[in-house]
Amino acid sequence: MIINIGTMIGNRYEVVEKVGTGGMADVYRAMDHRLNRYVAVKILKNEYSEDTKFVTKFRQEAQAVACLSHPNVVAVYDVGEEQGMHFIVMEFVEGITLKSYIEKKGKLSVREAVGIGIQIASGLEAAHNSHIIHRDIKPQNILISRDGTAKVTDFGIAKAASSNTITASAMGSVHYISPEQARGGFSDEKSDVYSLGVTMYEMLSGTLPFTGESAVAVALAHIQEEAVPLTAMDATIPKGISDIVAKCMQKKADFRYPTSADLIADLKMFLQDPEGEYGVVKPLYENTDTIFIKPTDVNRIKAASQTTTGDSGMTAAEPEDKKAGEEDSGEVDPKLEKALIGGSIVVAIIIGIVIIYVIGKVFGFWGGASGSTEATPTPEVTSSAASATATPEASDSAQKVTVENVAGMTTEEAKTALSQKGLSNVKVSEQQSDTVSAGKVISTDPEAGTEVEKDAEITLIVSSGTSTVQVPSVASMTVSKAKSTLAAEGFNAVEGSKVYSDTVKAGLVAYSNPKGGAQASKGATITLYISKGPKRTTTTVPDLMGMTKAQAKEALTAKKLVLGSVSTAYSDNVSKNRVCVQSKAEGTEVKTGSTVDITLSLGASKTYSYYSNKVTIDNPFDYESDPSSVFKFVLSQDGKTTTIREVSLSYSDFPYTISDVKGSSASSGEIIVYKDGKRLSSYSVDFRKVADE
Repeated sequence: MIINIGTMIGNRYEVVEKVGTGGMADVYRAMDHRLNRYVAVKILKNEYSEDTKFVTKFRQEAQAVACLSHPNVVAVYDVGEEQGMHFIVMEFVEGITLKSYIEKKGKLSVREAVGIGIQIASGLEAAHNSHIIHRDIKPQNILISRDGTAKVTDFGIAKAASSNTITASAMGSVHYISPEQARGGFSDEKSDVYSLGVTMYEMLSGTLPFTGESAVAVALAHIQEEAVPLTAMDATIPKGISDIVAKCMQKKADFRYPTSADLIADLKMFLQDPEGEYGVVKPLYENTDTIFIKPTDVNRIKAASQTTTGDSGMTAAEPEDKKAGEEDSGEVDPKLEKALIGGSIVVAIIIGIVIIYVIGKVFGFWGGASGSTEATPTPEVTSSAASATATPEASDSAQKVTVENVAGMTTEEAKTALSQKGLSNVKVSEQQSDTVSAGKVISTDPEAGTEVEKDAEITLIVSSGTSTVQVPSVASMTVSKAKSTLAAEGFNAVEGSKVYSDTVKAGLVAYSNPKGGAQASKGATITLYISKGPKRTTTTVPDLMGMTKAQAKEALTAKKLVLGSVSTAYSDNVSKNRVCVQSKAEGTEVKTGSTVDITLSLGASKTYSYYSNKVTIDNPFDYESDPSSVFKFVLSQDGKTTTIREVSLSYSDFPYTISDVKGSSASSGEIIVYKDGKRLSSYSVDFRKVADE
């Protein structure tokens, strides 16, 4: 089934635009005509839809998340299959990924990073409580909505933690995977805690803790190396949050936070007391040895390079003892697997070159062995194999290389890959393709696998996109005439929603999507939008969020609306002098001429502390001659008690005054007086809010 703008899925979801693509699926924004809301539709790519393993893995996401209902987890609404196309319908989050947000800002402030970290951990806590492990936590899988809410998405490799077939061979992205995932061992909730720690490290520093020239190098770094402490990266980062992140990223899972709830508790406490001590790792044993990677761990990491892969990218050969119908236990992330295979190929080539060089030096193919040839007699070579090695044909063969398979790469990526093989004489030829995206390599001439001389000319056949034809203009036509006109050009026409139009009579075609004059693939679906006539009395409120005052006024004027009052407020999520609040929500239907008030951001909000008013303690002594006693004053507020002070006082010290005690909020509290360990009396106390400097 071909997906185009206007395609109806399940007679309910109308595709509006493509918003992203992943390893196995494409994501579209669509209109749910039954509930009149935008949704995100994830559609399994055609090349995987016939593979039962990929279909199972794809449907896993819906099964894993369908049972979750949490503000920090992207909701799943529907799952289905139509004409061999498998899809999941999810909540559409209007915003950006955390990865894009980090790249845009460079790095986040400590308060913002901790706030986002708490939200992610809250979403993970909900998943873990339902026995679901995400296994691929990374900034790319965290969406930040316009109101600043962080939502965990893409449970594509998650499985129920109670499943008997779980192993951590279901690896996430290599820069964020835990050591146990890199080794191919068992992964659990603490694996997600590790990946969240890496994510928080990147939020706070703007860099990844481990990098390398290959996926294997990065995976080994997760197992062997210690990340540079955040405090060493940036002296302004508090030690408390640096220690919390370090505890999340402990090599041994038992040294990390046992649950997301424990991590949340420390993060919240850090916000209240940044100078406190956090992230203390309690060793399981005294004198624990240094962790070294075992050879078996390296073999596990590189195991992917020893399997044969089929066209779909899945492992072609399954273990012989795998039972029929047994649930797939998860597989190495395809990108990591390709990187591991590529790394192994490079190693094999280097070893081959070294062997050829050594043999050549021994038999004198490279100009004789070093040293005096007169003092050392040369042995007579009678072996036919050795003789053949010295022939000119063998020397020419050593200059030949195999053309690498670069299909699917961009032109620059393909040129780089070929150049690394010694093939620098590369030409480019474009060709239309209905299966390969524009700008990607279709094939090479000579084809991949062919042995050629290093100076041979290699032609990259690059896709220029699908063959297209011009969409005829059908505006102001009757629906039947518009359909016949489009059919004559090879298009499939469907009726979309009805729309208001100031220029087209009701019942006629207002416009099409794609519009007349645009280029579209033959056989593409063209959506016809039918006019309801002019909309004279009402209009819809536009989205003003993030606009300047001038932009907001212009947008309202275009909708025949009036800008009302303009106020200001602090916002942690919207830049200064940009709209952070609008009085009427986007899409609200109102009368033309209505006013819409806006609030402009003053930037990030200030922080506040709370201090008590003065409290006078009455004299508890009966006589001036009474001996002094030990008095303890305890603050009780918001269900918590804190000792303010403990002093020895006598008759002359009273009445005793207590003031400016730091509280946790603006709510009222109580000061309890203890004399010689016994409760004596209590006094109510109010708190005032003071802006921090």
